[in-house]
Amino acid sequence: MKNILADVANIKELDKSNMLGLLIGFDEQCKEAVSIGKQFEPSGISGNGVKNIVFTGLGGSAIGADLIRSYTADEMKVPIIVNRDYTIPNFIDKDTLLFAASYSGNTEETLSAYDKAREKKARILAISSDGKLQKAAKSDGIPFIKIPAGIPPRCALGYSFIPPLLTLGKLGFIKNKESEIAEAIEVLGSLKSELGIESPPDQNIAKKVALALKGKFPIIYGANVNFDIAVTRMRGELAENSKQLASSHVFPEMNHNEIVGWDFPAELMREFVVLFLRDSGDHKRVAKRMDITKDILGEKGVKIIDINSRGKGLLGRIMSLVFIGDVISFYLAILNGIDPTPVDKVTYLKNELAKEPL
Repeated sequence: MKNILADVANIKELDKSNMLGLLIGFDEQCKEAVSIGKQFEPSGISGNGVKNIVFTGLGGSAIGADLIRSYTADEMKVPIIVNRDYTIPNFIDKDTLLFAASYSGNTEETLSAYDKAREKKARILAISSDGKLQKAAKSDGIPFIKIPAGIPPRCALGYSFIPPLLTLGKLGFIKNKESEIAEAIEVLGSLKSELGIESPPDQNIAKKVALALKGKFPIIYGANVNFDIAVTRMRGELAENSKQLASSHVFPEMNHNEIVGWDFPAELMREFVVLFLRDSGDHKRVAKRMDITKDILGEKGVKIIDINSRGKGLLGRIMSLVFIGDVISFYLAILNGIDPTPVDKVTYLKNELAKEPL
């Protein structure tokens, strides 16, 4: 397996749509996203009197909202909710700031939620690359953030995260985050060579972890506060890129239920690989819980790997774990012998739904 990830020609042959290029270029995308966010002005939208903020979207279009929610948890004075459905919470009203996000602009759940939010007279902003959402926003006079088209939605995290984050700063909900974003971009840039295709497996954390996950069932654990996004993102990327199931949970909640489940089926314990996403800023009791949990699982013969965040600022540390997880999913796809880009089951499902439109 080591030879597979050292074989640059083989990797490029499998990666027909250049998924690795999109992932490794995350820092450059973030720079472009900063430019988009700085240029956007939320005309006609006021933050005064807003009691809650809702992001409505699915999949890759919702993960940016999760990142905003996790990153700003220590600063926001109003709650942020990420809505992933056709419907919207009943509390949404004129005092709700709602971001409707759909990378394609045609996500049926988001379009449905957008219409319902309009009926409730929420303060709406829309973000997409094109599609029905862009047309609706233009027709309805809704402020619209246009992002570049032509990439898989899961690869557009910088676009779905940074413009809305900067918009929240402009509306007075949080401090301006440009300096923190700049530091995070530096962290991503510093990781590029380590995670890149030319970096050998013994020097590349993403390749090392992918090799450990080959043929195993990954289970991802991390802290709930600030870092649940990295846990959720990695599980999703393993599914979409590696075409591989994984499980995830967060501390401290994991210690109040799931930890007890690590007894059966006993014969499968050695088929699991547990990834602990760790950060120097984790609550000291959460860090202690992780250490004790590692000891418990180690006694079961479970393989355990720590993945540590990089960088100084909180955003850089979060995004470093997201970035490493994304690239792990790519190399695991290569080890699984598949092109990471197509999501055939999602395409099939959408085509079947289109036979009976909403």
